Amino acid sequence: MATKPEDLYDTLEDFVMRLMNLSESDGMDALVELDLTFSQARMLFLLAKRGEPMPIHAIATALGLSDAATGRNVDQLLKLDLVERRESPEDRRVKLVSLTAGGEQLSSRHIDVKRESIKAFTADLPPGQRDNLHRALTDILAGDTLRRHTHQENCL
Repeated sequence: MATKPEDLYDTLEDFVMRLMNLSESDGMDALVELDLTFSQARMLFLLAKRGEPMPIHAIATALGLSDAATGRNVDQLLKLDLVERRESPEDRRVKLVSLTAGGEQLSSRHIDVKRESIKAFTADLPPGQRDNLHRALTDILAGDTLRRHTHQENCL
């Protein structure tokens, strides 16, 4: 009997959520110590992912926040020396925001903690399960399904 998409979804969601939760407390410690809000943490990770300065209005759009709320979050992150803000060379009215070295370090540390948790998980898997999971994921990654969905999302 073939597995229904809904059943696979339920199992995959449970797996991904548990995998993400393995490192959640360790990865959040530095963010909690700095008393960052969820929006501020999201902003740091967005800037880290983009890897280049972003206008405040583009950050607001990407995070689903107002320009005013985004500006307030930037102000708080400036006080913590996690971001810097400067005028755009093309238009002085546009303020560009980028990570400082401290912001980059905090973002990298958060991601590194998650990676270490995944490494520990893979090391703890019994060899047979590790082989099966590797085979299944390798087949999925070699196929077009993920590329198709990624391409469709980029076209929207």
